[in-house]
Amino acid sequence: MERVIIDTDTAGDDTIALLTALHFFKVEGVTITGGNVAFQQQIENALYTIQVADADFYTPVYKGYEGPLFSYGNKQHVTVEDVHGSDGMGDSFFEKASQRPEEGHAVDFIINKVKEFPGELNLLAIAPLTNIAMAIKKAPEIVGDIKHLYIMGGTNNSLGNITPAAEYNFWVDPEAAKIVLHSGIPMTMVGWDMCTQYSLMDDRDHEEIRELGTSGSDFFINVNRVVKQFNRDVHRLNGTTHPDALLVAIAANESIMTKSTSYFVDVETVGELTRGYSLVDINNRTGNSPNVRVCEAVDREKFKEVLFDVLKAIK
Repeated sequence: MERVIIDTDTAGDDTIALLTALHFFKVEGVTITGGNVAFQQQIENALYTIQVADADFYTPVYKGYEGPLFSYGNKQHVTVEDVHGSDGMGDSFFEKASQRPEEGHAVDFIINKVKEFPGELNLLAIAPLTNIAMAIKKAPEIVGDIKHLYIMGGTNNSLGNITPAAEYNFWVDPEAAKIVLHSGIPMTMVGWDMCTQYSLMDDRDHEEIRELGTSGSDFFINVNRVVKQFNRDVHRLNGTTHPDALLVAIAANESIMTKSTSYFVDVETVGELTRGYSLVDINNRTGNSPNVRVCEAVDREKFKEVLFDVLKAIK
């Protein structure tokens, strides 16, 4: 099994992505970044999801940065309980898991694990990139030892999901995204546009999932209750969106990604209307060398098959 660390702001589809990672990879650890919901709730959501997965190996959970690089005073990032429910789990209010978070900081854990397994470790980033940016700043020597970084974030010249211009993970901490994008780590970006085109699970898909009749399928239905309605009301999408699970599925089986191209990608940090906007230079107008492999098309049926396999396996 390949080794990964999954960096997450655990709520909604992050939980399904975590189940997918635990199914396909040796998850060396889960690191928590400020994002979707209250930080302490994200930790509890990760611990409970690990308990649901019931993998045959121990997966530690480490607390990282609770907010973006430039958060201070009243300037904090915006959580999105309206998307995922007040608990980030579809208002399911699950019991606390028996496992507790580890001592030590997520950034130190990332650095130490990369050094322990040089060239072997993939990072799966499904949250704002604060922890990963700070690991790079603290120990820049790890850049050459990270096997690959898979990023759920940004868009490829498409509509955002938190503002018209920006996807949430990049919008929360665009400064961190800029550090990571320019780090030189081999990386693949799966944007929000891929999610809306290929990962949507509609009413029929939900009924098929319900009919699986497993603990995994029950968990899926429960955590997606609130986002299903939010997508109808706000994004005008008929179903639930699974950007994080799609990212992890691609990392596990790259044949799910049927088209990709390396482009120069950067992120806007100061725009009045476009903070968090990801510039994907498809026509090389900037003249800069490509730094990110960008996912451009997905085999939806393969992704759905992976999702169903994960949910069926959790009895």
